[in-house]
Amino acid sequence: MLKKTEGIVINSMRYRDTSLIVKIFTRELGLKSYIINGVRKAGAKSKAALYQPMTILDLVVYEKENSGLQRISESKLAHPYALIPYEFPRTSIALFLAEAVAKSIYENYHNEQLFDWLKNSLLCLDRNTQEIKHFSLVFLLEMARFIGFGPETPHELLDESRSLPFDAQELPQAIEYLECLMRDSYSCQLKVKKELRGKLLDFLLVFYGEQLDSNQVWKSIAIIRNVMAQ
Repeated sequence: MLKKTEGIVINSMRYRDTSLIVKIFTRELGLKSYIINGVRKAGAKSKAALYQPMTILDLVVYEKENSGLQRISESKLAHPYALIPYEFPRTSIALFLAEAVAKSIYENYHNEQLFDWLKNSLLCLDRNTQEIKHFSLVFLLEMARFIGFGPETPHELLDESRSLPFDAQELPQAIEYLECLMRDSYSCQLKVKKELRGKLLDFLLVFYGEQLDSNQVWKSIAIIRNVMAQ
């Protein structure tokens, strides 16, 4: 059965010489894996560049029940980016966001509200007026709410975690920072030392690992730390 849907590419991997297996979080169908044959050969109708992480696509897909790998009939850019592919800090953040989503949801996971928020977050990241130092932290805090373990206040977050990296002097600053991130979202303008941003990032990654019962290594962590320290 053919179905139309928007989708956000989460990741892709090479398959044989010319093909890709791509994970796409679709609005109507949830997280799906698609095999795209011949996309990496010269003259291919569909280009591999369409399947970079966090690309937003308009899709027509074949949907077969009880089938692992699905197929795509049509694929085109839904929202061409102006900045994300061309500015290294924004590219790095997009890769980190893709990894965070990949670690947090599973095959066939369906959540239209999460999809809409993720799409809006990416469009926000692509604006030249968007401050990016706080972006990854806001993303982690807000995505946790959509997937079921996001606390409403800084104190709830700190109480729920088994790790607390902030000393007595840092704790009030960390709470103030968290309050700004939770209240103002991507519009947070609070000036915070890069060391505190880094500690809060590490804290949130440990918190995700605790909630998801996962000890997976974050591949993009070194790059995102550098971006946040600028």
